[in-house]
Amino acid sequence: MIVSESTLRAFTQNIFQAMGCSPEHAALAADVLLLADLRGIDSHGVARLTGYVRLWEKQRINATPNIKIVHETPTTATVDGDGGLGLVVAPFAMQIAIEKAEKYGSGWVSVRNSNHFGIASYHGLMAVEKDMIGFAMTNASPLVAPTFSNERLLGTNPMCYAFPAGKYPPVIVDMATSAAANGKLEIAQRLGKQVPEGWIQDKQGNYTTDPHALKTGGSLLPLGSDREHGSHKGFGLSATVDILSAVLSGANYGPWVPPFVAFLDPPNDPVGKGIGHFLGAMRVDGFRPVDEFKSHLDNWIERFKSASTIDPDQKVIIPGEPELEAQADRLKNGIPLVDAVANDLNELAKKLGVEVLK
Repeated sequence: MIVSESTLRAFTQNIFQAMGCSPEHAALAADVLLLADLRGIDSHGVARLTGYVRLWEKQRINATPNIKIVHETPTTATVDGDGGLGLVVAPFAMQIAIEKAEKYGSGWVSVRNSNHFGIASYHGLMAVEKDMIGFAMTNASPLVAPTFSNERLLGTNPMCYAFPAGKYPPVIVDMATSAAANGKLEIAQRLGKQVPEGWIQDKQGNYTTDPHALKTGGSLLPLGSDREHGSHKGFGLSATVDILSAVLSGANYGPWVPPFVAFLDPPNDPVGKGIGHFLGAMRVDGFRPVDEFKSHLDNWIERFKSASTIDPDQKVIIPGEPELEAQADRLKNGIPLVDAVANDLNELAKKLGVEVLK
């Protein structure tokens, strides 16, 4: 099914309002999900809608949160999301970081008591729009085994760094710290495909290409896959995200992070509140004039784009470039939804009394 951006946006907003979200929160949450779909990150777009609704039905998402600052200095803050949608809580926190950066040069906000916040780049781009460098990261449900282990202790724990350029689009580094995001396994499951070796291991710690391996006790692997290929670096990056997002904020960390899926209950011995995020913004002009920085980042982009390549038909890809190309295409031609996602969304619409997609 190919759906226009405007149609899918209205549908998504209606679903969130049917959950009890205010029109403002519903519009913001829809905006975060739609950016993922537009940028080709289908694993974090409307395919996640049913997951949010199921968590809300289990009373694990608060549709009307009282999001507030619980600790603050001139350049830092800790935000309690009151169990709200991370799609709403994280932009609230990033806006605080931006406002602090406007006054003091940089702003840093840790978040507790939140939920899945969509694509990290959405929040990083908020800073870019203000000629700032944006940082966004979040911990997630424990699906990843640290190097040498077969025990799930970390999430896919994505991190994003966003840099404003001049005549070129911003450089956006947005990545999971695991070998692959869980959403990619979900896509493979829907399409009935195997996944590459090095993404996941079975319960015994052996490589497998079965995308369903997590359901039988397997685990995702850190970025690098194994020690010989640098998995200790992926483990270190993931640990950094977990500590900044949760140990710093008072959220749950490691194996205590509540699962995104509603059919699994959160641990009965939590060490904090909800899921945690960490967001930051730095003014470029705190270091050099903005125009100078952008001019040199443009030069950086041009030099890397002109790099010699092994295959003459394959050019170096600047971080964020494929997503921008997907966004241009999908705004023009519509957003493709695989049958399984389209069917799930329409079943959801019928249950909540929302007009179905056609």
